[in-house]
Amino acid sequence: MLHRSLASAALIAALAVQAAPAIAQTVPIKTPSGTPTPAASAVATQTLNVIGSVPTQCVGGTITGGSATFDLGVLTDTTTGLLRTDLAAPARVLTGSFCTSRSTITVAASPIAAQTFTATAPTGFARTVDYTATASGWTTTPASFGTAAATNPAATQTRNTAFTGDITVGIGSFATTGGSSLRLVADTNYSGTVTVTLTATN
Repeated sequence: MLHRSLASAALIAALAVQAAPAIAQTVPIKTPSGTPTPAASAVATQTLNVIGSVPTQCVGGTITGGSATFDLGVLTDTTTGLLRTDLAAPARVLTGSFCTSRSTITVAASPIAAQTFTATAPTGFARTVDYTATASGWTTTPASFGTAAATNPAATQTRNTAFTGDITVGIGSFATTGGSSLRLVADTNYSGTVTVTLTATN
């Protein structure tokens, strides 16, 4: 009986030792003031920034609606030798144009001039044709440049926001430089240029 009592006592002691840690875990640790110490957080959060930049950029786009040339054909009426009154050429469209900020559009042009005959034209003749070039679609008011004008304040127009869209470039209002009564000197190569510029601004 004594051996059984000792064995039982040993078993109870062993169970008591095993149970002691579990009991200890349920007892809050108290600070000297008597306030329980909060348990450590299982979640930690960190915030990282993601940064980048977008450059100020303007792209003039691609010319569609034909080549990069306004081909007017024969400039004069072959009966009178005077400038044709029905001169016209289809507009050209710049597609894929964009600016990433406030921008200006400017159009400039040079007269249609004889390239081989470069001397002063004889009396009664001229060697250049004036016209007006326009660039529309970028701003409410089209940019406009007249080659005969002393100044062209409408040649530059501004829009206040970033934009992407088509720019339609056209020419018209043709006139012989010096007056409609002048005839053009013969030349197989009359040419001029129209330039459209997009500029990002602050």
